[in-house]
Amino acid sequence: MSAGSRPRIGVLALQGDVREHIHALEASGADALPIRRQSELDEIDGIVIPGGESTTMSKLLGIFDLFDPLVERLSDGLPAYGSCAGMIMLASTILDTRPDARHLDALDITVRRNAFGRQVESFETDLDFAGITDRAGSQPMRAVFIRAPWVESISPDVEVLARVPEGPAEGRIVAVRQGNVLATSFHPEVTGDRRVHEYFVEMVRR
Repeated sequence: MSAGSRPRIGVLALQGDVREHIHALEASGADALPIRRQSELDEIDGIVIPGGESTTMSKLLGIFDLFDPLVERLSDGLPAYGSCAGMIMLASTILDTRPDARHLDALDITVRRNAFGRQVESFETDLDFAGITDRAGSQPMRAVFIRAPWVESISPDVEVLARVPEGPAEGRIVAVRQGNVLATSFHPEVTGDRRVHEYFVEMVRR
C-alpha cells in the first residue's frame, strides 16, 4: 500500500462509538465503513474494535457469526486497533470477567476489566504517548477513561506506549502495541484529537 493511499478500515458496528470512530478515521485519511457481516471482513485493510461492554460484545460476535472469521483474519495479520472494551477483546488474558466470555487473543497482554472503578469514577488526564507526543512540537494527549481497563502485564513482544502519569493509578499501562495490533484503555474518538487514529492509519498503510 502506497504512503498516500486511503486504506479501507472497518469499525466493528455491534455497539460503542461506531460513528465517532468512522468520522475520526475518515478525517485521518482512511475510507471507513461499519462491519456487521462476515463478507465485509474480506473488504478491509484494518479494523477498529470500539468501546462498549466486552462480555456483551463477545456474545454479539457469536450471534452475528463474526467471532471465528475475525479471529482468523487477525491471525492472518489484519491490523487492528481496540479502544477500552476493544482492548479487552484483543487481549490474551482478561481478569474480572465472566467465565463464558470469549476474546480474540491478538495481543499478548493481561488486562483487568473496569480497573479504574465504576462509571462515576471515570476521569480525564494528559498523557505522553510514544510515537505521537514525542514528536517535535507535539502536545500531551488528553485521554478520557470511562469504566476503563488497564494492562496488568505484557509479554516481551509488546511495546508500552502510554502510562497514567499521576494519581492513584500512576504508572498503570493504558496503551500498547504488538506488531500491527494497537490498543488503548481510553477513548480518543470522543476528544477531537485524531492523533491515535492517524497513528493507526499509518500502521495500516505500512
